[in-house]
Amino acid sequence: QVQLVESGGGLVQAGGSLRLSCAASGIIFSINGMGWYRQAPGKQRELVARITSGGSTNYADSVKGRFTISTISRDNAKKMVYLQMNNLKPEDTAAYYCNADLRTTYSSVSYAYWGQGTQVTVSS
Repeated sequence: QVQLVESGGGLVQAGGSLRLSCAASGIIFSINGMGWYRQAPGKQRELVARITSGGSTNYADSVKGRFTISTISRDNAKKMVYLQMNNLKPEDTAAYYCNADLRTTYSSVSYAYWGQGTQVTVSS
C-alpha cells in the first residue's frame, strides 16, 4: 500500500559525492518527517539526517560539516526526499534507508515506513 524506494547508492572513492533519492508512493494522505538512516555491518541503524514537512533539518554529529554543505531536501509535491553527500569517507560505508512518518488515507494516525535500503560503499 505504501512504498519507499531509494536510489543513488553505489561505489565511490573517498572524497567523492553521491546523491540519494527516495520516492514515496501509494495511498498516502500526508507525510510529516522524512529522513535517512544508515546501518553498517555489525552496527545499529543510526540517524543521518531528517527534514520536517516545513523544511527544518537536523543531522547526526558524524556528518555535520560534510553533508550539511549540500543537505537533505525534499519535494513535497513529488513525495521525494534527497540526501546529497559530499566528501565521503570509508566510514560512511553502509546501507542507507529512507524513512517517512506518514498517514495513509485509511488511517487517522501517522506511522513510520521504511525503504529497502541502498548500499553506499566508499573506498579508500
